[in-house]
Amino acid sequence: MKQHLWIGGKFKETENYKALKSPYSGEDIAEVAMASPTDVKSAIDAADHARKIMAEMPAHKRAEILENAVAIMKEEKEECSMIIAREASKPLKAARGEVDRTIMTYTFAAQEARKLYGETIPMDAAPGGEGRVAYTVKEPLGIIGAITPFNFPMNLVAHKVGPAIAAGNTVVLKPASQTPMSAYKIADIFHRAGLPDGALNVITGSGGTVGDVLVADDRISMITFTGSPAVGKQIRENAGLKRVTLELGSNSAVVVDENADVEKIVPRIAAGAFAFQGQVCISVQRIYVHESLYQTFAERFVEEAKKLKIGDPLNEETDISAMISKSDTDRAQSWIESAVKSGAELALGGKAADNTLYPTVLLNVDKSEKISCEEAFAPVVHINSFSSFEEALALVNDSDYGLQAGVFTNDVNKAFKAARELHVGGVMVNDFPTFRVDHMPYGGVKMSGMGREGIKYAVEEMTEMKLISFKID
Repeated sequence: MKQHLWIGGKFKETENYKALKSPYSGEDIAEVAMASPTDVKSAIDAADHARKIMAEMPAHKRAEILENAVAIMKEEKEECSMIIAREASKPLKAARGEVDRTIMTYTFAAQEARKLYGETIPMDAAPGGEGRVAYTVKEPLGIIGAITPFNFPMNLVAHKVGPAIAAGNTVVLKPASQTPMSAYKIADIFHRAGLPDGALNVITGSGGTVGDVLVADDRISMITFTGSPAVGKQIRENAGLKRVTLELGSNSAVVVDENADVEKIVPRIAAGAFAFQGQVCISVQRIYVHESLYQTFAERFVEEAKKLKIGDPLNEETDISAMISKSDTDRAQSWIESAVKSGAELALGGKAADNTLYPTVLLNVDKSEKISCEEAFAPVVHINSFSSFEEALALVNDSDYGLQAGVFTNDVNKAFKAARELHVGGVMVNDFPTFRVDHMPYGGVKMSGMGREGIKYAVEEMTEMKLISFKID
């Protein structure tokens, strides 16, 4: 089948199409449109045409459209799950979990559409302000350029499209090249939910082509991007006066203090390390364990990792399937081999079959190795020991990234110390850094990005505050 562009509420053909193949089987899924710069301009034109319609739409109507989309998605959950599993090789049970989260994300967006509160300003608090009544309102920015990754092809789209619609904006969406079908499905759902033509446009193709046009066009008010630090930095440098939100990944760490319950926490941390082949921005990558528990923890962790079932993403029992591309598999393997050559112990895995990298556990990895200091985005984790809690916190902070971190401890003073000293966007006490619910503020510091997602917080990013002041005679 040919998948055309979605512009102005209808499908639009273009000159070039590219085969979309399953990362697991290599079979063709679809022929997907490769947008030209002219196509991107057409999508922006459509969004611009719909901008006034969305800005003037009552809040309750925007909320109803989002609620309609939720209702449709609930009816078509299994179809949505299968799309994700096929194009991303996300194990089916994980894909179903993503669809459930996507439904919740749009539910939160519907709620936030009804809560765009302003405030009254006591103007007489300053000399000269007497005799005035003032208040603020929140207005939509205009057109949001949204660029999303492959790893959560429906829920991370929801984190951009949901708040944009709730706030009364229009959207030009560029999904990841490997997972376009999820985005087109969302466009179809919103069309049936009653979203005005042009309010959501989906443009597939080269990241450079589409992204460059979005960043350069003055009609785009904001770019919201999830992806690599290199691309994020380029967007930030070229965005001019556009508002920019960037979520750029991490090499998330977890600290296991000396009083932690190993039996209780190992399954949780393993889940955080290997879910969707480790291709999660907040996937557990670095584990620092107190020296008194180190041996026990490492042995128990390897046992837990061995339980994971590897295979076809459409199999109900599969935990681990193919990586998103062969090049990513090869890259991760090369990082593993480098760490082993530098003295790390390979406790499990390290091998690949076709495009599937087996769950891998490394011990005592040098902090200068790429598998430690860069984002692996693979089913690879390393376990190192520490002697003092202060040392552990320093190891976590010794990173160019700072998205989320986890700390397992029964000492409340240490918990507050970690909360105070860890330089990250979120500290999860007695949980893994992979924890996220979709209404919480989410974002990082350092190379992990800027701005916050989470529906309420994204709506704040996607609105402009206006002050209205009345002088009373």
